[in-house]
Amino acid sequence: MTDATLITRRGLLAGTAALLAAPAILSLPRRAYAATTLTLGHGAAPGNPRTVAADKLAELVAQKTDGRITINVAGSETLGSDASMLTSLRTGALDMTANSQGAVSALVPEMAALGLPFLFEDSAKPIAILDGPVGEALAAKFEAIGIVPLGYWNNGIRHLTNSKVAVKSPAEIAGLKIRTPADPMTIDIFQALGASTEQIAFGELYVALQQGVVDGQENPLVNIASSKLFEVNKFISLTAHKWESNPFLMSQIAMARIGGDLDAVKEAAREAGQLQRDLSEKGAAETLATFRSNPAIEVVEVDRTAFIEATKPVAEAWKAKEFGSFVADVEAAARG
Repeated sequence: MTDATLITRRGLLAGTAALLAAPAILSLPRRAYAATTLTLGHGAAPGNPRTVAADKLAELVAQKTDGRITINVAGSETLGSDASMLTSLRTGALDMTANSQGAVSALVPEMAALGLPFLFEDSAKPIAILDGPVGEALAAKFEAIGIVPLGYWNNGIRHLTNSKVAVKSPAEIAGLKIRTPADPMTIDIFQALGASTEQIAFGELYVALQQGVVDGQENPLVNIASSKLFEVNKFISLTAHKWESNPFLMSQIAMARIGGDLDAVKEAAREAGQLQRDLSEKGAAETLATFRSNPAIEVVEVDRTAFIEATKPVAEAWKAKEFGSFVADVEAAARG
């Protein structure tokens, strides 16, 4: 037997073995090659539209990627405050967050412009604006700091609650200690109304209200309900002083990890985002009806004209800032 014959036979045997093994290799689940686990953090309570949508997102991503990507959801500030989650997002310690407009504005100040006082009467207009050129301009700001916005969820129209007085006009806010998020726009609004403001983490808010550290707070009705703030603040004044989003964000580090599944993740984010928006709108109406029927709660209609007049200087001050042209663009889009 020649060396050439030996080599040929050996090659044939190796090739046959490879062919026999190929079906087994091809039949392995795709998950075996590139399983990736991502963590999504948020601060909402169980039952909140943000919580429901975050859980739905995890389900959709698993379906759309055939299990190649798993998302672990940690809510109720399990991973820290919104501000600390943003820090983790930028370092890659956290992959995604359904965050808050106030906390995000510390990184992208232009975000706060969406919360100009009494700019929006409902959620439809700001969501439409964010789905257009304004949202595109904000995306560029986020990308410059290593963050990718996957959508803007609806945190809703915000209202004032407190334990002291049925607030109907700005005069009745004077002297109240109001908790606000660490959001410069909200702080400016309530200081213009004569309140003193305190920044307390949302997860600590119930106890702070219960113990009288602050007299009141402001939040969308759904948040007030899901976190049971009405138990310690019986007066709910329908101020509707501003609208806020929940920016849904992913780190660029996480985006690089998911590679070719990015489109599937984006599609899942769009679907979950629409679910959150729908639940938020429906929840606000249902929650208001529930509050009105509760004898332990006093729902208060306010003098909206007086509130608008008292907060006019806030918008002017923001248009004088370095990014005032963006603020003016948001205002023009809202009025258009």
